[in-house]
Amino acid sequence: MMDIGIDIGGTHIKGVLLGKDTVVDRVHQATRDGEDNWQETVAEVYRKLSDLAGGQINSVGISAPGIADKANRAIAYMPVRLQGLERFIWSDFLGRDTYVLNDAHAALWAESQWGAGKGILNQMMLTLGTGVGGGLLVEGRLLQGFLQRAGHLGHISVDASSEIPSITGITGSLEEAVGETSLSRRSRGRFETTYELVQAHLAGDTWATYIWLDSIKKLALGISSLCNALSPELVVLAGGITKAGDTLMNALQAFMELYEWRPGGQATPIRIAHFKDYAGAIGAALFARSRF
Repeated sequence: MMDIGIDIGGTHIKGVLLGKDTVVDRVHQATRDGEDNWQETVAEVYRKLSDLAGGQINSVGISAPGIADKANRAIAYMPVRLQGLERFIWSDFLGRDTYVLNDAHAALWAESQWGAGKGILNQMMLTLGTGVGGGLLVEGRLLQGFLQRAGHLGHISVDASSEIPSITGITGSLEEAVGETSLSRRSRGRFETTYELVQAHLAGDTWATYIWLDSIKKLALGISSLCNALSPELVVLAGGITKAGDTLMNALQAFMELYEWRPGGQATPIRIAHFKDYAGAIGAALFARSRF
């Protein structure tokens, strides 16, 4: 028996078929967000994976943006994107029990079970991409919290003087400071992608270096603040910005040395996530397996 995990994103829907301790197969298709039948694309991915497993399916999990309901059966709140996602009951649509999880929570679950955080009971993840998401594992359990909104770590404030609101209404958010969605505004139109910014920084562009280091400084402030509040044993970083590798980690560690409280000289370890584009799908499958 195998488990299916499907990650619903704005551009692609990714699916995995999990065996006991490995990914057996993968499938991906364009989401076609904005079309009336994008849910059918999810069903196509499900059918392909089920066929690959010969119909021998143990459980099904779905990872998606937004806040899951209390029973993890649907996304209860997801404004703007993926119209029709809110309160859509996947179990009814797919014809079998299906568990639904926020995408950043799913990525954390994947890392905590099989990836960079395997075996660590208390850890925190930040997903650094178009926006900034996150997740929290407390004593080995995924913290979803009141209204299932726990882990929206991109929506803490790192700049009290800012008047630019995030999607939650908080101003000066970590997402505004680091997310790619704000990069054009932060760079006065010079850069549209983090890749462009990093390449210009490495080429010696002073403006790019300022924007890059200012972003990493605020990331370090955010991580340090969260460590003070939550005291995780590990911080895992995921998302497109992590492709910068040492260019990210060297600058981040330098700022962490300035801002992190280190009782007894002990720093909180920071690791890059093991899983990349399929973390959400893997985490969804493992979460469904744990609930089955």
